[in-house]
Amino acid sequence: MTGKKVTRRKFVADTGKIGLGVMIVPRHVLGGPGFQAPSDTINFAVVGFGGMGSENALELAKTENLVAFADVDFGYSEKQVADKLKDNDKKDRPEGITLKAKFDKAARYSDFRVMLDKQKDIDGIVIATPDHLHAVVAKSAMQIGKHVYVQKPLTYSVHEARVLRDLALSNPKIVTQMGNQGHSSDGARLVNEWIQAGIIGPVREVHVWTNRPVVYWPQGVPRPTGAPPAPAPPSPFGNPYSFRYVNQLLASALGSFPVPPGLHWDLYVGPVAEDVPYHPIYHPFNWRGWINFGVGALGDMGAHLIDHPFWALGLTYPTSIEATSTQWGTMPIAPDPTAAAGTRENRGYNRPVSYPVATAVHYQFPARGAQPPVKLNWYDGGLYPPRPDLLPDDVTLRSEGGVIFIGEKGILMNDTYGSNPRLFPTSLTEDAALVPKTFARIPWSHEMNWVKAIKGETKASSPLEYAAQLTETMLLGIVALRTGQGRKILYDGANMRVTNVEEANQYLTREYRAGWAV
Repeated sequence: MTGKKVTRRKFVADTGKIGLGVMIVPRHVLGGPGFQAPSDTINFAVVGFGGMGSENALELAKTENLVAFADVDFGYSEKQVADKLKDNDKKDRPEGITLKAKFDKAARYSDFRVMLDKQKDIDGIVIATPDHLHAVVAKSAMQIGKHVYVQKPLTYSVHEARVLRDLALSNPKIVTQMGNQGHSSDGARLVNEWIQAGIIGPVREVHVWTNRPVVYWPQGVPRPTGAPPAPAPPSPFGNPYSFRYVNQLLASALGSFPVPPGLHWDLYVGPVAEDVPYHPIYHPFNWRGWINFGVGALGDMGAHLIDHPFWALGLTYPTSIEATSTQWGTMPIAPDPTAAAGTRENRGYNRPVSYPVATAVHYQFPARGAQPPVKLNWYDGGLYPPRPDLLPDDVTLRSEGGVIFIGEKGILMNDTYGSNPRLFPTSLTEDAALVPKTFARIPWSHEMNWVKAIKGETKASSPLEYAAQLTETMLLGIVALRTGQGRKILYDGANMRVTNVEEANQYLTREYRAGWAV
């Protein structure tokens, strides 16, 4: 926090110099209505400004001081700020003008590590990079005592989630928050109250869905090569245009591009051990669908949707996970004549590089006290859950996603971010209206909840102690998916280990480029 401590001796000396008859008045009176003293203002920085970082900064800059930001593409960050100067009606947007004024004054860094080393006045850091950098930046910031607000998903891997959780638990003075803003919503609290009051009875089954990535970003596509198309292979069916060959043609047709001026691609790739050539299909935004940089729809929306059943039902680590999907996007790996005969390396194979368009994941959670075991089902890419018998025929499942809790007495549905919770049969609404509000409401934004927690005025809504376990659960769906179709993995959460498929454990972590390991 900014501001210097004033000793009693200095205070008395200074007031003596002023002279008699001077009244000491509260600083909020001196500053007028709404005045916030500099000592009550936090200095925040943003790493990864161009996407959600600019949205978070828009909220924080209303009252707090943006002192620095780190980004690999200043031009894109500037465009995002400029786009916030006007509202949808082309009228001046006061908060956007405030953000631009603070943005223009803030120190700029292309490498967050240089910022952390040089910028000593930072209190808290917003981390809104692509997923593969979240834990790298957060760990570096937390190790030097900075408060962190980390966009969802908290981390890229299960291992990273454990590292950040342990770091948060060992440093309780550091205020942490994951950017799953629905966790601070009134709707989420109402869902918790209804579930815990038993309005729909014991819950043994939950369905969660989202339409991502459809219409948002590409998945199931090959890595661009820009190489000339391969000749058509021989086909026993008389037509060479197999799924594999079509993907080879697409990889070629996507072309190759030079790194544009102003983009620090090497820093963008960061901890990724593999050399990934630049292509505009990755940046901005589309990185979510690529294995090197993101964790697909589960990482994007699981923190908003799985959050509510995970919280309301008091879930812990799942005991088993299985996943199925449409085709992955791949790149061909040439045969290695030095590899052992009969291995895929010797034969050559297609390595996954982008996540499937559509996925279904099924989690089994154990009983918790008097609460029964729960099966939680996830669907993305345009897949929908089966309609429960108690759901009226005229109720449409919203395409953007939602959650259905199936209880012994009825069902509870909510939309994304915990919004619009509703009960079926509707007769349950009368009992629900009598449920007391046992979860305190948060009257501020998710970002301001974090700020006020830093100032000691409240507690963070979604701290890493909670968010890391939620993130781990989400990412175990990716582990099951990468383990292979039609396989169930058994998980020992206490020891962070898949017990029945040894090769699955490699997906709990990842390989890092030298100097970037978490």
